[in-house]
Amino acid sequence: MLALGKSLTKALAARTLAPQVCSSFATGPRQYDGTFYEFRTYCVKPTKMNEFLENVKKNIHLQTAHSELVGSWSVEFGGRIDKVFHIWKYDNFAQQTEVRKALANDKEWREQLLIPILGLTDKQESEITYLVPWCKLEKPPKEGVYELVTFQMKPGGPALWGDAFRRAINAHVDLGYSKLVGVFHTEYGALNRGVYTEEIMRSRLVGFESQLHRLLTL
Repeated sequence: MLALGKSLTKALAARTLAPQVCSSFATGPRQYDGTFYEFRTYCVKPTKMNEFLENVKKNIHLQTAHSELVGSWSVEFGGRIDKVFHIWKYDNFAQQTEVRKALANDKEWREQLLIPILGLTDKQESEITYLVPWCKLEKPPKEGVYELVTFQMKPGGPALWGDAFRRAINAHVDLGYSKLVGVFHTEYGALNRGVYTEEIMRSRLVGFESQLHRLLTL
């Protein structure tokens, strides 16, 4: 694993002195692409986490009636805690637009889910991601502990770092102590990032340079 970590340094190392590049709109072909995944992060007020989770558990069906929820996690370790993390699946941007219109006209969703959530959170963050071509999405199999790992990449996208990233992920998963849920790369939001999430089967964690690890509970 040490040799693998060293080989990743050149391929995946972040430019630590450069500011994070973000994108909030699209003018290129990506806006016409198919299936994508929205990573929605809720930064919950520290004293309101239990209330937030109870409300989501009770009322999330009002939103899943319109769009598919891949999984919902709360952050236990790594970076800022008091976060809840959702992955939403959309067939395309046209479907996302229709979902937003439907939700805007859904009084029950607004009153029982949206308005309470706004009162329980400090802010929300959204990133649009795509599965890497060599990965199939696996629904989280059960409640438990999951690891979300974020790599800060050099600009250029999967064409530049895809092969090295794939080898690293496969080597990690092949050890057999985790089950991969999905591997994604960001397109809008914080750019040049590769992300994967997995179910932790054992307590051992492996780290590389230029990574952010977060432990989540489903």
